[in-house]
Parts: sequence; structure tokens; C-alpha cells
Amino acid sequence: MMPSLRNAGRSKGDGAHRVRARMVILQILVLSLMITLFGRLWFLQIREGDHYTAAASQNQVRDVITPAVRGQILDDKGRPLVNNRTALVVSVSRTDLLRMPDDGAAVLTKLAGVLELPVDEVKSRTRLCERNVPKPCWNGSPYQPIPVTEDATTEQALTIMEHREDFPGVTAEPTAVRQYPAPEGVNGAHVVGYLSPVSDDELAKQKAAGKKDLQRADEVGRAGLERTYDADLRGKSGVTGLSVDHLGRVTGTAGETPPVAGNHLVTSIDARIQAITEQQLGEAIKRARSTFDAGNTHKNFIADAGAAVVLDVKTGRVIAMASAPDYDPSVWVGGISPDDYKKLTDEKAGVPLISRATQGQFAPGSIFKVISTSAAAESGYSTKANYDCSPSISVGGQVFNNLESKGYGPISLQRALEVSCNTVFYGIGYDMWLKDGGIFSKTAKDPMVTMAKNYGLGSPTGIDLPAESGGRIADRAWKKRNWEQNKDAWCRQGKTGNDYADTIAKENCVDGWQFRAGDAINFAIGQGDTTVTPLQMARVYSAIANGGTLWKPTIGKAVISPEGRLVRDIVPQASGKLPISEATLKYLQTALLGVAQNGTASGVFANWPNAQLPIAAKTGTGSVYGKQSTSWFATYGGPTDGPQYAVVMMVSQGGTGSGTSGPSVRKIYEALFGVDEKGAIDPTKALLPTPPANLPQVKEDGTVVPASYQVRAAPQPAGGSTAGTTVIAAPAALPPDRVAYRTGRGT
Repeated sequence: MMPSLRNAGRSKGDGAHRVRARMVILQILVLSLMITLFGRLWFLQIREGDHYTAAASQNQVRDVITPAVRGQILDDKGRPLVNNRTALVVSVSRTDLLRMPDDGAAVLTKLAGVLELPVDEVKSRTRLCERNVPKPCWNGSPYQPIPVTEDATTEQALTIMEHREDFPGVTAEPTAVRQYPAPEGVNGAHVVGYLSPVSDDELAKQKAAGKKDLQRADEVGRAGLERTYDADLRGKSGVTGLSVDHLGRVTGTAGETPPVAGNHLVTSIDARIQAITEQQLGEAIKRARSTFDAGNTHKNFIADAGAAVVLDVKTGRVIAMASAPDYDPSVWVGGISPDDYKKLTDEKAGVPLISRATQGQFAPGSIFKVISTSAAAESGYSTKANYDCSPSISVGGQVFNNLESKGYGPISLQRALEVSCNTVFYGIGYDMWLKDGGIFSKTAKDPMVTMAKNYGLGSPTGIDLPAESGGRIADRAWKKRNWEQNKDAWCRQGKTGNDYADTIAKENCVDGWQFRAGDAINFAIGQGDTTVTPLQMARVYSAIANGGTLWKPTIGKAVISPEGRLVRDIVPQASGKLPISEATLKYLQTALLGVAQNGTASGVFANWPNAQLPIAAKTGTGSVYGKQSTSWFATYGGPTDGPQYAVVMMVSQGGTGSGTSGPSVRKIYEALFGVDEKGAIDPTKALLPTPPANLPQVKEDGTVVPASYQVRAAPQPAGGSTAGTTVIAAPAALPPDRVAYRTGRGT
């Protein structure tokens, strides 16, 4: 019995010991939890108390944004290319609607009836753009008045405001909305651009960068000048902070910051010249479509697109820039519909959204020969010697023809430019290629390729417009990259057929990476894989005209505040010099004058007053496999003391340069300098013999005094900064065609 009692005692003692141990562990755990809890409370309430107090305060304030009145885009005389109209905007308050038993469904139904809109459309416009919610929807703050329409009639607005009891939470107020006045009939869609609402990604990036420039209700520039100068034009939205309770009900106003109107952008565009350039581009396209393509497709030219550029050769400023097909920029106002956007990007319609002047890439044809001539002269080919202009040449079993297989016998380089003899440049290009080591040269200098790049081709010009194309200079490195990307497709195509395209694909499969003799020959006349934009070629001819300076083209001229104060000048910048001697430059200038007087452009400029207004020109007809030829006409001209403008026109699948584009280019010069069809000059009819040196004057009441009535000249590029200077020295009597436009403070 005794051993059993002892064992029982030990069992009770061990059990008590284990219980005490467990209690100690439990107490330690509880104590640890309490320490952790109090530590966390101390951290949140003491250490980070101010932070969370501020955050909680912010959670109780909702911002309502009042968009700023956007600045206007003016031409060189102060005519508005883009301004704002006063629209009756009907808006609804989601906060008020959600207080109603049916969430405002009955009110929206009544509103749809007054506005003559489908009920479903009105309801969809007032819903929030959340995940998986299709558009249209509201992408702004839920506390912001949501616009239902920006085109309410006066009668509709009065109906709503006179029966407020039937439309709680609905307002009808005048608001500034973007409009396009089209002075002189100008379109200019590709130049001015368009707006669209700020995106969530933009707001997120801004937040990550610690900035607050954009508000959710803002619209920002997406293309053209609206995008490039968005920060100047947009102004600063006003913010009203609304205090709300935990149920989201507004309890008061926490603060208010008024909106600041955007600045105005003065451009170098002249509305009258822009309108004529657009009109004449359209005439060239019509001319091409009525012309039979006897040499290629045996049907009328398609003329599917075109572009025209007018540059001031002395500064690089853009006087006019047209692109076809164009579109109505007002389709973006209030948000573009899916159907309208589809039309702008439809390939069958020519993708009107693309600017052919800055984004279109085309084979330049013979207007490229000024570069070939420069390369030849700088490489030691005599400008005094004669070169054989035969009907064709044969290289490696392939025949390269002159245009229409004409031959002129031995002629100079100057005459070769005047009559646009391809075979002279074929021969020089081939000879350069041989001297450079041919296909397998590892030390090739490729003088023509290098010259083209030094003329600025193959790279964007740097114009103050977004999404500019750089064209393509197909050098040896490009050939190699292109072959690596396409060799598999070429090899497959080379096995499938026997037509011309399949034969070329088979050759490219084998040695498409090589810079072959045919590549050098085609390069010499602006054919093959070389592409350029019309703006690039306008800059090339401007540089030849002005003595060799390659300007960075600009459209913006100055930024002016709503009160008329000069904020800043936009000063033209030179980006390089032509790499040719003075002798070569003079040779080119003489040859181009000869083209207009004795060469392929002489018919276009018959009866032109060359003694007073000499014009230099070059025609071009670019060939593209599977398409009709591209019409080019590149020129510069002006008074005898120095050329003033370069005018370049291109019509895709439009025929010859002299036949299609040439007559329209002449019409532009006639308008610039006041020349009639017989060659008589009438200075009173000259629309822009020289660009205005002065800025248009913006008075404090918002009216504009045209630049031609200026008292004080605006600062020129060489001058110092005059930011802050008030430009309002108006004459006593304003001209009858005074332009008035709306600013943030009235008309």
C-alpha cells in the first residue's frame, strides 16, 4: 500500500506543477499581447497621430473641380484658330440623386424627355466609370456635377430652371466649350489638335511624382498644338472642398480656390494662307483624280492623300501646313463617339487622323536630287563637266530607265537637275558605290547616304508637334536590320510564286542585307527604301534658300496671358548647317532657278515675274511598287534681295509633280505676293509678302488688335527676354475686322 500512496502523491504534485507552469506561460502571453496592443496604440495615436488625423480629415472633404477657361490658339494676326464658345451645359448631382428613394431614376427620365435624348443614354452618362462599366460613363469625382449634354437649347434650359421642383439636383448653366471658328474657312485639324479627358494612368503618374497639376475633371491636349502647349493653354482648375459626413452627405464648405484661366498661344500660321494652302491641296487632288494614268495602271490617279507646307526660310516658322484627308476637329468636343473615331482611323477612308505633312512617309523621287548633286560636288565630281544623259543604263543585267526613256546626251549637272535626268544620277550613284568598295566594303563612307543624313533626313525635324516621323534613310545598317526582321517572311514568299514581288522576295531572302548596286542607283534619285515627310523636304529647300541654315520648324510664336501680357517668346532655333561649300550652294541655287525657267517646272511658271520674284523649283515623281506615282513639287522664292518662303506639295498616287502639284503651288505664291495669272504684281492683293514682325495685341477686355495695326514691334529671336511686358498699345480706332473672343473674364 505504501508505494502506491507515494506514487499517488507524486502524481498530484506533478499535476499541480504543470498547471502552475501553464498559468505562467498564459500570463506571459497575455502580457505580451497587452504590451503589443499598447505599443501599437501608442504608435498610431502618438507617433503617427498627426498623420492619421490629417488623413481622416481629408477623408471627410470631397473636392469639386471648376475647370479653368482654356487659352486660345491664334494665328499670326490674332485671328482665333481655336477659342471657346459659351454653351448651355445641363448637369446632374449624383449626391442629390442618391438621396431619392429611386436613386433619381424618375428625375433622369423626365430630364431625358426635355433634352430629347434616350433615357438609357442619360442614365449611362451619369454612372461612374468603375471596373467593367462600358462607356459612356463619368470618369470624374462622384461629388462633381456630371454634364449630361453641352448642347442644350435655351428653351430646354429655361424649362429645367423654371421647374426646379421637377428636376432636383439638375442645373443648366453657361460654360466655356472648345470651338473652331475656321477663320477664312481654315480647317487646320492636324495643326491645332484636340482634347480628351485626363486618364486614370495620368493621375496615378502625377500622384507618384508628387504633383497636383491635373484634376480629374480636366481635359488635356492629345494632338497638335493642344498637346505641345497643353501646360500653357490649360490654366489651373479651381477647387472647392466640400465637408461630408460618414454617410457622404455634404455638411459645408471647407475651402475654395478659384480657377486661373489659361494663356493664349500666338502662332506663325496665317489663316488666309492656311486656307488657300488647304484649298489648293484639294484642287491638286481633284486634278490628279481627273488625270489618266497612261504609263502604269491605265486608270485615273487615285490621289488618296496629300500634304502641303509653307515655311519662312529665314526663321523656319510654319506659315501654313495642310494634310488630306482631313477631318472636323469639333468631333472631339464633349468626347468622341466610337463611330466617329472609327471613321478617323479607317484605312479605307485614308486614316484622316494621320497628318501627312509630319507623319506621312513617301519616296521623294527627283526632289531628292539636290542631295545627290551636293554629294557629287563635295566628292570631287566636276560641276563643269558633262555627264551622259542616256535613255537608260544597264547594271548587272538590270535596266534602269530615264523618265519616259528620254535622252539628252552629254549635259552638265545643272542641266541634269533642270530636266531631271535620272540616268546622270544613276551613273554617279553607281560610280560612287564602286569606289566605295561595293557590296562587301567594310570601310564604306557612302557619300550620298551621309549627305542625306547631314541634310536632316532620317530624323525628325523637331517641330513643335507631337508624333513626328523621321522618315527613313536606307543605309547599310538599316538594310541589315530590315533583313533580320523580314528574312523568314521573304524566304517563304520566295517559294510561293513567280511574279515580280515573289522574285524580289527570293533575292532578299538570300542577300537582302547587302547594300547592292541597285540600292545605290535607286538611292541617287530618291527611290528604293528611302522615305521622307513633306515637312522634311520643305526644311531642305529652306536651307538651300537661306544660305545653308537648317532651322528647327516652329508653329508657336509667343505665349500671352489672358490680360495681354507677354509671358514668353518662342524663339526659332537653328539645328545645323548644310555640309556643303558656298560654291556648291550657289550651284544648286542656280540650277533650281533654271528648273522653273528652263526645265521641268517652266510650264508651271510661264509668265511669272522672275525679274521681281524669282522662284526656284524641283519636280519629283516618286515610284512605289504596286501603287501609282507620288507627285512632288518643291520650291522656294521671294524678292530679289532674298527668298522668303519655301512651298512644298505632295500628292500620294497623284501623278507627276509638274502636272498635279505644280499649278497649286503657283496659286499659293500668287496669293502670297499678289501675282495674277498673267504675271502682273498688285501689292494690294499680296496677302503675306513678309511675315508680320509684330504680335497681335490682346487688350484686357479680351479683344484682339491685329498685328498689322501694332504700334510696337514684338521682340525678335535675336532680342532679349521681354516676359511680363504688356502688349496693348492699340491705336485710337480699331479696324472694322477686329476680332473679339472670350477669355476667362468675359468677352
